[in-house]
Amino acid sequence: MKVSNLILGSLTALSLALASAASAQSDMSHDAIAERLAPVGELCRAGEDCGTAAMASSSGGASQSSGASGEEIYGQVCMACHDTGAAGAPMKGDAEAWAPRLEKGLETLYSHAINGFNAMPAKGGNPALSDDEVKRSVQHLVEPVFDGELPAIGGSETASAGGEGGETSGEAAMATASDIDGGAIYGQVCMACHDTGAAGAPMKGDAEAWTTRLEKGTETLYDHAINGFNAMPAKGGNPALSDDEVKAAVDHLIATAQ
Repeated sequence: MKVSNLILGSLTALSLALASAASAQSDMSHDAIAERLAPVGELCRAGEDCGTAAMASSSGGASQSSGASGEEIYGQVCMACHDTGAAGAPMKGDAEAWAPRLEKGLETLYSHAINGFNAMPAKGGNPALSDDEVKRSVQHLVEPVFDGELPAIGGSETASAGGEGGETSGEAAMATASDIDGGAIYGQVCMACHDTGAAGAPMKGDAEAWTTRLEKGTETLYDHAINGFNAMPAKGGNPALSDDEVKAAVDHLIATAQ
């Protein structure tokens, strides 16, 4: 009788233990299933903040605002090369290295920084930067060696090669192609075809090839270069160029054939 009671007690204890374990396993399974079924994201309806404002304020990146200072942009993008001279970059404060570059004018430096030049990628490799941000970073870079007052950057204002601080945006808008270094633009965009004759492009300096084209008039050549003609894409494939920059490149190109 005692043996029977002992066996019965043991079986009862075993049953309770197994039930408890099954219950715990069931809870764990429910938790695991709930975790797997949890949504990977939340739907954000139009007009709701969804936390984007907080993200924007915490990011602090210069690309988030076109109002970032030149010093901020320089510190984030430019200093890696211009503080070290990497890839042949002229170093900040090196007057000798900057002298021939400044002779080309601020507009040329802006263009090189925005569109890329030699080993320097467009906008220092950060396409999120606005043109004005890049221009301000250029000004911060050349300020230690610049003779004169740098113009304010904003809107459609352009800077003169001499750095006259009193120029207004209206006066700057009157700048013509003759104020721009067409040779620099040619070297960045046009030479790939016009130095090689690729795609049937008339080569630089080939007076015979340019004779019939020059007979159509300079304005026609400007129109072709700006809007595209035959195999030549509009603005040589660089839509960031202004019409005046394209005209300056055309002037540089045809001057060798006249």
